[in-house]
Amino acid sequence: MGLKGTKIYSIFTSTCPVCHTGEMYKTRNAYKFSETLEMHEHCPHCNVKFKIEPSFFYGAMYVSYAVGVAVAIAAFIIAYFFIGLGRLHTFFVITGTLVVLLPIILRISRNIWINFFFKFDERKAKKIE
Repeated sequence: MGLKGTKIYSIFTSTCPVCHTGEMYKTRNAYKFSETLEMHEHCPHCNVKFKIEPSFFYGAMYVSYAVGVAVAIAAFIIAYFFIGLGRLHTFFVITGTLVVLLPIILRISRNIWINFFFKFDERKAKKIE
C-alpha cells in the first residue's frame, strides 16, 4: 500500500506507529465493547512499548473531543444541508452518529495520540519480514 510509512496509515489501520506492521489492539473489532481499548503492552512485531508512561493515554481524551466535534459537524452538515432535516431531527442524527461511532472515535483518538510521540522506522518494519 502506498501510504505505508505515513502517520495516516498507522492511524487508520491501528498498527504500530514505529513498524506499521504489528497490531496495537488485541482485537480488530472495535465493537467488542469489553475489548475496545484493550491494547498489547508491546508491539508484537518490533517490541516497541506502547504505554511509555503510566496514564499515557489520558491525553487522547483531548484528541477524542476534537475528533468527536469533527464527526458531529460532519453529521450536522449532511443531515441539515444535504438531507434537509429540521433542527430537532438533525440533533438526533448527530447524537446517534456519535453514539454509534464512539468505539471508532476512541480508537482513532488513541492512534492519533500515540503517533504524536513515535515515528516510523523502516529498519524495524523489516525486522521480521
